[in-house]
Amino acid sequence: MLLQMLFHLVGALQFAYGCYYDHTYVRVPSSSGSAVVFGGKLKFLTFIDAMIQTVYFTVALINDVCGSNEPTPSQKPLIRRIKDSLFSMLAFPVAMFVGTTFWGIYAIDRELILPRSLDAVFPVWLNHVMHTNIVVFMIIELLMSFRMYPARKFGLTVLSTFMLGYAVWIHVIYFNTGVWVYPILAVLNWPMRIAFYLFGLAYVSSLYVVGERLNKTVWAQEVQDTVKSGKKKAQ
Repeated sequence: MLLQMLFHLVGALQFAYGCYYDHTYVRVPSSSGSAVVFGGKLKFLTFIDAMIQTVYFTVALINDVCGSNEPTPSQKPLIRRIKDSLFSMLAFPVAMFVGTTFWGIYAIDRELILPRSLDAVFPVWLNHVMHTNIVVFMIIELLMSFRMYPARKFGLTVLSTFMLGYAVWIHVIYFNTGVWVYPILAVLNWPMRIAFYLFGLAYVSSLYVVGERLNKTVWAQEVQDTVKSGKKKAQ
């Protein structure tokens, strides 16, 4: 219990400080002055995800203090239900998506995702907090505590709405500034860009399913006990 609280505290502080440092000190140069101002840091999915991680680990810490970490409590406190839902529908799949796509594109051509010119303003430690630690901490969290996933249709609907909303948002930014948030979008034509979005949506949805299945595998007994408990209450 103490180790779990410490882990959640470190996660909350780490991602909160990453957001603070990025927002306060990182100034990305751009060919368009308006592109720097319009949307602020919220134009980057990396920053939005770091905020999600901060909220999740804060909620998890509050749950450690005044909620319940029992696999099958007789009645889940509200904070526990929020924690489980936030992990399942956003925190895990978005973190996996951000981490794997960033490092995948980085390995192919880093200029498409994090140009070398930004090394002077975006420190290495912050890069790893935003793109590496999100994956590591989510995997540890999945292994450390059990959560009951919502109905898959509902969970995927929430996740898809979030991702489609972000896709609309980066186009709002483009049409207002003439600059794409990510350099890779500038080298794609519209058919390729649409295909890129559809692939991204399919990929993040598959990550949701991966998280759901890993949870069922790692916590098989707890899942069975929870299902049995739910059936007894329904009778």
